[in-house]
Amino acid sequence: MSDLAMIEIFQDIREIYDFTAPCGELLPYVDFFSETSAEKCDSYFDQGHASVTMFESWTPTFYINLSGGYLIDVGGKRSSINDDQDILILRNGTVKRHNRPEDRIFTVKFYPGGLEAVLGFNQISMANQVITLDHILPASLLGSIRAAASFEDRVRITETYLLGARKGRATDHYTRLVREAIGEYTAAGMQLNTSEVAERLFITSKSINRYFNRVIGVAPKTYFSVLRARTALTAMVSDRSNFKPWEYGYYDPAHFYKDVFKFTGRKISEVF
Repeated sequence: MSDLAMIEIFQDIREIYDFTAPCGELLPYVDFFSETSAEKCDSYFDQGHASVTMFESWTPTFYINLSGGYLIDVGGKRSSINDDQDILILRNGTVKRHNRPEDRIFTVKFYPGGLEAVLGFNQISMANQVITLDHILPASLLGSIRAAASFEDRVRITETYLLGARKGRATDHYTRLVREAIGEYTAAGMQLNTSEVAERLFITSKSINRYFNRVIGVAPKTYFSVLRARTALTAMVSDRSNFKPWEYGYYDPAHFYKDVFKFTGRKISEVF
C-alpha cells in the first residue's frame, strides 16, 4: 500500500473529517453529513498522504466544494473539479479523490435508494458518472451551503431543504421493499441468500431481483456480497484477533479472503 494514499477500511479515512448523523426523519435515507477538518487535514498531509481511495457502496453522495478544485477518479476516468463546482457520484465502483492541503468539502452521503426517496432522482442512471450537482439542487441552495459560517449551519440548511423535499412524497413500494430486504439481511448476520430474504418479505426471488435492479441498479446477490465484504473487512481491521469470518456468512477464511480481493482488488497478505 502506498504511503501517499489513504485506503478506505484499511485506514481510517474518517480521521480527516467531522461527521454528524441526520435528524430522525432523514435517518432511513441519509447515512451522514461530513466536512473536511482543517486541523485534521494538517496532520493528514504531514503524514505524506495525498489521496483517498473508497470502494464500491452504491451510495449516492454529494460533494459540495468549499474551497479550491481537485481531481477525482470515477469509472476509470479522471475528472478535474473546478473551484466552484459541486458534484454527485454514485460510488458504484472504486473512487479515488486526489486531495490538496487547502481542500474543504461538505459531503452528504445517502443510503442506496435514499436519493430517490427524498428528492425523486433514481440512481441507476448515475453509474460511473460525475454529475454537476446544480442539475439536482437549486443553485441558490448550493450558494447558501457554501456561504454558511459553520459545519453545523451547513447541516441545518441542507436538512431543512431535504425535509421539505421529502414532505408529501409518497414512499415508493420498490424503495421500501429494498430497504426492508437490506434490513432483513443485516439483522440475520448476513447469513441469508437472496431467496431466503425474499421469503421473509413474502415476495418471490424474481420480484426481489427486479426491485433491487430498479432501485439500486444491481442484483441483490451482488449488493449483499458488497455489503458483507465491506462489513466483515471493517470488523477484521477493527479487531483482527477476534474476527471470525463465519459470523458474517463466510464458510471459512479462504472464502472471506476471496471476497475481499474481489471487493478491493487487494490481498489481505499485502496490507497486513
